[in-house]
Amino acid sequence: MKTQLNSQLNNVELASAITMPTPTHLDGLRSRLIAEADDDGLLDIAYRTVDSPFGPLLVAATAQGVVRVAFEREGHDNVLHDLAGSVSPRILRSGRRTDDAARQLDEYFAGRRRRFDIDVDLQLVHGFRREVIAHLADIGYGSTASYAAVARAVGNPAAVRAVGSACAHNPVPLVLPCHRVVRSDGSLGQYLGGAETKAALLAMEAAA
Repeated sequence: MKTQLNSQLNNVELASAITMPTPTHLDGLRSRLIAEADDDGLLDIAYRTVDSPFGPLLVAATAQGVVRVAFEREGHDNVLHDLAGSVSPRILRSGRRTDDAARQLDEYFAGRRRRFDIDVDLQLVHGFRREVIAHLADIGYGSTASYAAVARAVGNPAAVRAVGSACAHNPVPLVLPCHRVVRSDGSLGQYLGGAETKAALLAMEAAA
């Protein structure tokens, strides 16, 4: 009986000596592990979510630059799954590569930024689509260009439909502004974030 009691007391003392980690401690440990993974070349894609007037945005970046910006309606889990298959499964939530993009997006929505100054990784698009998407940076804040005008600008005037398709597959909307590409009759056309979002973005820029 005495031995059993001593054993129980020892267990109580051991339990009281074990302190549960606090959320702050766990966050610090997680950040340290992510930083070590990045330093060791084990992190291929870092991602985070950013608040916007149109709901949370997913921002994902490789070592080369921002590879994906996704609206909530695209399904962030689906986007991450696609990135794991098309780029790398070594994905972690981290602000280490995405802080600058997040800051510039905040500035853009606040009306304090008219052009993004961040590296972009366009590995998800190829050929003509890549040419179109790279050209989007030349369409200035508060301006629009027609699908036909973009087709002419990239050297293929007949490829108006292909320009529309390229804009629909833009992996980095907002940063490369496909919302500034409209139909020749002035109507907005489609947009990854929804027609209402496209209209709101153009109105925001026009009012600035």
